[in-house]
Amino acid sequence: MKTSARWRSWDISQTLMQPTERPVESRPPDPRPRVSEKDLLRDQADRGQTKSDIVLQSIQKLLRRGAITNLSKMLGRLHPADVAKVVTHLSSPKEKREVFELVRGEAKRGQVLSEIDGDSIQQVLADLLPSDIAWLLKDIGPDDIAYILGFLPEERGKEILALMKTEDSTEVADILKYPKDTAGGIMTTEFFSLPEDATAQEAIRRLQQATDAEMVFYIYVTDKEEHLVGVLSLRQLLTVPPATPLKSIMARDVISVTVDMDQEEVARQVASYNLLAIPVVEKDGKLAGIITVDDVVDVIREEATEDMMKMAGAIEEDTVSKSSSFGSARLRLPWLFTNLVGSLLSGAILWYFRYTIQEVVAIVSFIPVIAAMGGNVGLQSSTLIIRGLATGLVELTDVWTVFFREVKIGLVMGVACGITLTIVGWAWHQVFLGMVVGVALIIAFLVSTSMATIMPIVLKRMGVDPAVAAGPFVTTANDITGITIYLTLATIFLEHLR
Repeated sequence: MKTSARWRSWDISQTLMQPTERPVESRPPDPRPRVSEKDLLRDQADRGQTKSDIVLQSIQKLLRRGAITNLSKMLGRLHPADVAKVVTHLSSPKEKREVFELVRGEAKRGQVLSEIDGDSIQQVLADLLPSDIAWLLKDIGPDDIAYILGFLPEERGKEILALMKTEDSTEVADILKYPKDTAGGIMTTEFFSLPEDATAQEAIRRLQQATDAEMVFYIYVTDKEEHLVGVLSLRQLLTVPPATPLKSIMARDVISVTVDMDQEEVARQVASYNLLAIPVVEKDGKLAGIITVDDVVDVIREEATEDMMKMAGAIEEDTVSKSSSFGSARLRLPWLFTNLVGSLLSGAILWYFRYTIQEVVAIVSFIPVIAAMGGNVGLQSSTLIIRGLATGLVELTDVWTVFFREVKIGLVMGVACGITLTIVGWAWHQVFLGMVVGVALIIAFLVSTSMATIMPIVLKRMGVDPAVAAGPFVTTANDITGITIYLTLATIFLEHLR
């Protein structure tokens, strides 16, 4: 979410001071040269540690020692985003609450809240009264407030809203009525707009008075019914005569999104048109809010994480160190059972071809190679297609172009690996077995790339998230087809392999 506090530097040597240390003036002079913060950070970086690692370790040490004064001073020097990262990575709810309570100033504590994850929000606010929470939220934007309240129980959220100013609570309620993963759910209602009859001089005067507007990158122009009709930049506003009406200089072809558009599509639009902010409109064209680029960055990170977890056979809620062992196992088991069924099917195929294997035992030498190579090449293709569909680089109209391209790539890689495997099989066992293995690998590569390319596109056409087609499913399917192709060829040419 958004932050506005200025970055401040901090002296790491101060953070590690013991609470019972003597005053500096009572110590004997230290003959060793003073180590600067930059030198210390560089030394830690050389050992693979980042500044965030050092900050977290320092805070954990101070917590264990009970050095509250030094801990409070250190937190006061940190950016709210850094404090939020520390809170998120602390292990126990008690430590999270203790660190959060030591942050000075309601404004900074509100910014920290807007940066931490949902579990941490629930933990640090667990013991606070609704009136105290409402006081913490008074200095942050309505979209940040909606983000925080979205993780609290509905009744508690209503209590907090009732304690806020009527204007603020109305704006937050307007955002909360939309699903979290839509444009309406991530937009802010603090935007700057003007009627189309306003002049450039009036626009400049209103801009100077707009202290609560959210990042004025563009000026949005509306008609009498508050429908979005145009947009102009600050540069355009400053290069025209003062009496020029906005409707004569605004761009009428406005790129906007509707309140119910998925946040991933919103991020794609912002990235495609290189925008710093994008307006959000109701179905009737009325301007409802804006989404700024900092929120889009959050969306891109969230969507990429979600896709990667699905492709790995996990889901969004199964995050590292934030769920119980039994909970994580329950979420992952369905995917592992898919893999288990596929492995059993592979075993059944091996049993079906048992007489072929009995005749030429050397065949088993290459079964792991065929299975692994086919699965891996399919996973490569499916990953590229899924990310292309998610980022807009691959459209559904490109299906055949993408398909034939991936098949050609599979053929090239198959020939290269097949020739290598043929030589290995020839040197290890016999020339004909090497040829069978090489041809089987080429065919397996073609089938794997074809399946991995078509499957995500078909699911996309069906309205299903294509990320579910990757991971264990694609790998297992390609293992089965690779083994089947290899053993079928070996059975056909069994007379030449004996």
